[in-house]
Amino acid sequence: MKQLFGIFLIMVILGLGYWYWKKSLPLSSQSIPISDDDVQKRRYTKIREIEKFIENNPKYNEAIVFLADLKIMSGKNRFFVYNVKKNQCIDQGLMAHGSGSETGIEGKLHFSNIPDSHTTSLGKYEIGRHYTGKFGKAYKLFGLDKTNDKALERFIVLHHYEKVPHEEQLSPICNSLGCPMVNETFFNRLEKIIDTSEKPILLYLYY
Repeated sequence: MKQLFGIFLIMVILGLGYWYWKKSLPLSSQSIPISDDDVQKRRYTKIREIEKFIENNPKYNEAIVFLADLKIMSGKNRFFVYNVKKNQCIDQGLMAHGSGSETGIEGKLHFSNIPDSHTTSLGKYEIGRHYTGKFGKAYKLFGLDKTNDKALERFIVLHHYEKVPHEEQLSPICNSLGCPMVNETFFNRLEKIIDTSEKPILLYLYY
C-alpha cells in the first residue's frame, strides 16, 4: 500500500511539474505554420509598398529595408534585412513581439497602439538615433502610420535581450513589452547597417 501511495505521489508531483512548465511557456498564438511561398509573396507585397512610400519620401534609405512578418511563429526567423536594389534577403533573425499581443488563440495575435498595453503595433517605422538604456544600446522608433504613431509615447524601441535565442526554435520565444526585440548577436549585425547608413532605414511590421 505504501509503495502504491509513493507511486501515486510521484505521478502527482510530475503532473504538477509539467503543468507549471507548460504555464510558464509563451502562449502559442502563432503555432499555425505558414509556407515559405506565402512568406515570400507577403514580403514581396510589402516591399512594393515600401518602394512606393520611399518614392514619395526620398529621405529614407532606398536600398536597405527591415521587415518583420508576424504571421510567422516567433521561434522562426521573421525579421528580414532586405536589399531592395538586388531584390535579395541578406540577413534574418528571430524577433519577439509584445506580451499584450498574445490572445491564447492558435494562429491569432492582437495589435494595438494603446499606451501601457504591451502590444506590438503594426506599420512602418523610421529607425532613429540610438541611445543607451536598460537593455544597452537601442534605437528609437518613430511610427509613420496611424497604427503606430504613439511609438515614442509608448517607448517602443528596437533593442536586444539576452533571453531571445539566436537559433530558430520549435516553440515560441519570450515576449517583449511591445518592442521589436531581437538577439544580441543579430542586433550587432543590424547596428552596423543602421549606423553606416547615410539615410534613415525603414522598419515595417506586418501581419
